[in-house]
Amino acid sequence: RSVGTDQRSPGPSEYLKGKVDSNSCCDYLEDLHATPQSPKLRVKLPRFLGGSGSVSGGNSVKHQKQTMDDSVVNLNCISAAPSAESEEIAKRRAFAHYDCQSLTTNLTYSVRIRKNLLSKRRNTTTGASAASMIARSSTPDGENGEEDVGDGQSNDLVLSCPFFRNEIGGEEERMVSLTRVQGGGIPQQNGVRKPLHRPSLAYGVAVLEYKPGETHWRHSTCPYQRLPRPIESIDQGALYYRNYFKGQDHQNWFGMDEQLGPVAISIKRERINNVDNSLMQYQYRLIIRTSELLTLRGTVLEDAIPNIKATNNSKTMNTKEVLEYVAPDVQLSCLRLGAPGQQTEEQLLKLDEQGLTNHYKVGIMYCKAGQQTEEEMYNNEEAGPAFREFLETIGQQVRLQGFDKYRAGLDNKSDSTGIYSIYSQYQECEIMFHVSTMLPFTPNNRQQLLRKRHIGNDIVTIVFQEPGALPFTPKGIRSQFQHVFIVVRAINPCTENTHYSVAVSRSKDVQVFGPPIKEGSIFPKGKTFAEFLLAKVVNAENAAHRSEKFVTMATRTRQEYLKDLVTNFSTSSPVDTGQKFSIFSSKKKEKIRPRFIPDACQRGAILWQVFLDDSGQSRSIDCLLGISADTLVILEEQTNR
Repeated sequence: RSVGTDQRSPGPSEYLKGKVDSNSCCDYLEDLHATPQSPKLRVKLPRFLGGSGSVSGGNSVKHQKQTMDDSVVNLNCISAAPSAESEEIAKRRAFAHYDCQSLTTNLTYSVRIRKNLLSKRRNTTTGASAASMIARSSTPDGENGEEDVGDGQSNDLVLSCPFFRNEIGGEEERMVSLTRVQGGGIPQQNGVRKPLHRPSLAYGVAVLEYKPGETHWRHSTCPYQRLPRPIESIDQGALYYRNYFKGQDHQNWFGMDEQLGPVAISIKRERINNVDNSLMQYQYRLIIRTSELLTLRGTVLEDAIPNIKATNNSKTMNTKEVLEYVAPDVQLSCLRLGAPGQQTEEQLLKLDEQGLTNHYKVGIMYCKAGQQTEEEMYNNEEAGPAFREFLETIGQQVRLQGFDKYRAGLDNKSDSTGIYSIYSQYQECEIMFHVSTMLPFTPNNRQQLLRKRHIGNDIVTIVFQEPGALPFTPKGIRSQFQHVFIVVRAINPCTENTHYSVAVSRSKDVQVFGPPIKEGSIFPKGKTFAEFLLAKVVNAENAAHRSEKFVTMATRTRQEYLKDLVTNFSTSSPVDTGQKFSIFSSKKKEKIRPRFIPDACQRGAILWQVFLDDSGQSRSIDCLLGISADTLVILEEQTNR
């Protein structure tokens, strides 16, 4: 009998030692490959394709009754394709994902549902325009069963509106609980389930693989310690190519796949720096890009790949074997070696970092007492004392002429878009505000197009209300781009007791974003309120970019980048498939079983598909579980959060 230790645990060695029956281990691994372990794979694909969730040869499995016990799964399903599923399990566990986004990437499903998704993508009316169409329609709200009638959430600041969801305070953080008592049930208001914010510890979690000696958890892992929350929904994994490939020895492969469309693959072989330098281990870093915004990034140990010849030559690149193992859905015959050089690398950086920005433009509309409509707000020529006090709280007034920082399309040469504006910075983000009263005013023009052409094209808009203003509703706004409205009302303005209350109205396609608004909370004027509002603004735009409209726009841009790489940055060199020698052998090559080799030197996250039995909400949730060297993350599969 041998003694085994957990290499990932930081605990003392005396607590980690335990007797391990080697025979039992071997039996377990054999069973692992012989019997499918996860009922998830048997029900997921039919659900994606619009089926009932049943699998051919088996009975329909109701979602609420699914458990992690494989005994409840129909045995006909098990016998259908045991080798295929065991191979899929081994491959999934051999690949260590670099970041959270990579965990949600699945090329197999992308191939099968790509046509279905593309057929559904249309440039439909979204944002405030969707709500205003209902307001202009003669059909009463809710008469058509297919119309969205809103969530029924209203208060003094904001009214319930079709196609929008309101955050008026009291929304809780997501908490997975083992018992119903801990979970506290499902938060509701007026019979409607309220949205749940992500836990505070989950803010800023993106990269899962850190270099030895580095960690994401530099400050604290205590959920009750009040630290500044990082910005939400930033794809920090997009820097993977810049940090691990650019300027280093690697290969790029481009091609037009019949199923996936244009693809771009980067691959690099590197030696693993172990504590014991006598051990020569190699791993492959991979980036697999398709037209979908989700990118596969991570590493696979060379020892885990079947049919590969071990060598100490660092120049050896087993491209064919690696891609066949990690991405069997990619058509290797379509791939051509990318042209070497800086231009190719710069194009790949543009592609990967397409969605990264630290520049945000935000509209601010001024609503006086008794006002409510878009036209009334645009026609307020000058700012009142309460509005000026608010602007001084959230940023600094800057002279546009000669301004050399982010200006959000405002003219810094001839004052054609106004003389001054409000500018702010928050956690390395630059924010330029399009303030309605600082943009040019046109007398005798109720539409005020010189103002609306800026604010109407901003994704996020702050609506500032003086005391006595009527509740805001997006019904009165006509814009395809304005998706989030953050409503701020002044309380006792221009006094020593100035406070502000906040509410949010967001398009129903935009997921809830933080920081949460506490129930009944009001904010005293000052730095804390300003930081809260700036964080809310930045997170709002990041969340909006994940909505269907903006994902569709970004996907089209990404596809053009990929087509350009295939057309203009490819050589004529194909992947060496080795088929030119196949005529000398009629014997079919024996397929070697994939090997699962867990190793602490692989610091990325290993993926499991799981059912999370959340007693707090009395439901079972499809989730992705990722465990890396220093982080355990659970992503809800429906939202990828």
